[in-house]
Amino acid sequence: MASTSITTLFLDLGGVLLSNGWDRTSRKRAAEKFGIDFTEMDERHHLTFGTYEEGKLSLEDYLSRAVFYEERPFSRDSFIMFMFAQSHPYPDMIEMVRRLKEHYGLKVICVSNEGRELTEYRIKRFELRTFFDCFVSSCFVHVRKPDYDIYRIAMDIAQAPCEEVVYIEDRDMFVEAARCLGIQGIVHKDYASTREALAALGLSLPE
Repeated sequence: MASTSITTLFLDLGGVLLSNGWDRTSRKRAAEKFGIDFTEMDERHHLTFGTYEEGKLSLEDYLSRAVFYEERPFSRDSFIMFMFAQSHPYPDMIEMVRRLKEHYGLKVICVSNEGRELTEYRIKRFELRTFFDCFVSSCFVHVRKPDYDIYRIAMDIAQAPCEEVVYIEDRDMFVEAARCLGIQGIVHKDYASTREALAALGLSLPE
């Protein structure tokens, strides 16, 4: 096992290892497919989705507020199946994280803002339990990024001091929040630049 001062990776899911679970593009696709007024659905989404991500609403409740607030010619199940189908993996990133974990013996912690049903589906569908040690998802801990508490919870669970943690996230603000706590962060743009940034922190992979 290779030696490094880094013991722990914090990783976002959407935009880093997987596509976003239910972003604006996915909602536009849904509006087109199901014949929904996107502007109204999107406004309702923004008014309630944060509560869903914090684990304070079920997916059924979220959909009742954002989509099924009026009679629809399609079923909830068909809409949920469409939502889940928007998730896709980024295989090169997943493989890199797997190899880093094995090569350096790292703890790998998910730190994400996602609703429960989407999170559970994505964990199972993409076999994330095979390389993540635990999931500090907003729906489980009832606090969302960029609240400092979600990072503190992740550090408490990992039992890792901030100087031993590297956090990979595609949103600048969330990386900035983690840095305020002393956590080293990488704003993910693409596989090549993230691999280079990790190597600069001592986490390089053999060819």
